Formats: sequence, C-alpha cells, structure tokens
Amino acid sequence: MERCEHGHYVCADTILARAKEAGLRKTKALQAVVTALAEEGTPMPLNDLEKAPGVAGLCDRTTLFRLLNRLSEHGLVRRLGLHERAAYFTLAMPGGHHDYLICKDCGSVEILELACPVKELEEEVARTSGYRNLYHELEIYGVCPACHG
Repeated sequence: MERCEHGHYVCADTILARAKEAGLRKTKALQAVVTALAEEGTPMPLNDLEKAPGVAGLCDRTTLFRLLNRLSEHGLVRRLGLHERAAYFTLAMPGGHHDYLICKDCGSVEILELACPVKELEEEVARTSGYRNLYHELEIYGVCPACHG
C-alpha cells in the first residue's frame, strides 16, 4: 500500500474528511486520535493510544473508548478482535486494508507483508454470489518468534 504525502499508510486528512462527511464533530480529541493512529502506522492498544503525543491529557479513557467505537461504527477505525486480550485500533481506508499476524501469547500485532491471500476468493465470491462491495478482515493467530524462541 502506498504512503500519503505525510508518509502515512492512511492519511489523517482523508480520515478527518470522511469523519466530517459522516457527521462527526471535528473535536481536538478526534483530530489527535486520528493523527496518532496515522503516525503510528500499526494497530495500537488503548493504553498506548491514550499516552500518545497529542492525545495524552485531552480526554479520559472512557471518552477515548467511546470515540474509537464511534469511529469504528462509521468505518473509520478498525478494531482488531483479540478476544481475551486488549483490543488494538487502526485506521481504515475504503479500498485498502492490511491483514494481520497476532501473537496468542503476548498479543503483539504485525502487518502481514504479503499479497492479500483472500483477494482471489473475494473476487470469486462476488462473481458467483451477486454480492457487491465485498471486503474482508483477516487476522492470523499464532505464536510469535519472541514467544516460542
């Protein structure tokens, strides 16, 4: 996936414009969260996000969690389902996505740096089912090298 003019995989300006289109108010907290996620470039747990530069001290944990849920409801943020572990959050772009490797032991998250293995299946499903605007979220779980080493 290409980077934007600011060097991010997902452009904060694009997400903020989509938030405005969705009717979300452009608060300092919203701007700070979107910018922090764009600058990080990889999924972040709530603990790290609330300590991120620009976010720290702007709002309490509950408000931050509500904001992330609202952004998720509008398709602007993706919440990675880590089941019993803390959730990770990342920005979402239409037409672009990342697939993830997630360690079952330590909870670390890595972007899968391979061509999407599901793209052909998604195209076949679209051809045979009549569904349109398909998307998927792929999270592959295992034990990372640091944990099994």
